[in-house]
Amino acid sequence: QVRLVESGGGLVQAGGSLRLSCQASGRSFSVYTMGWFRQAPAKERELVAAITWGGDTIYYADSVKGRFTISRDNAKNTVYLEMNSLKPDDTAVYYCAQNGRAYYYSRAETTFTSWGQGTQVTVSS
Repeated sequence: QVRLVESGGGLVQAGGSLRLSCQASGRSFSVYTMGWFRQAPAKERELVAAITWGGDTIYYADSVKGRFTISRDNAKNTVYLEMNSLKPDDTAVYYCAQNGRAYYYSRAETTFTSWGQGTQVTVSS
């Protein structure tokens, strides 16, 4: 069974930075696409960034391009989300997720079958 544990959320002023980490355990990490999703109050959950197993393909939502960076360290079973120039609109619970199929890339939320518990990111104006 896959376990994903996020860390690094918190309260930051607009323009500040945070780095989220997601530690995975339970099955081979290096063969799965990983994603970061977020859900703001009264809004649907959205994909923020995704990275394939080898890091060859990376996706960013338009709203975070140029400000967020997703990366992974397969030796440490960890995926990161570096968030810079944060805005109040970035306030949300951020979730780490793992695709359910090895060596498969998809941005569809339904293909991500393992989820962390979420970490709160709050950006004050």
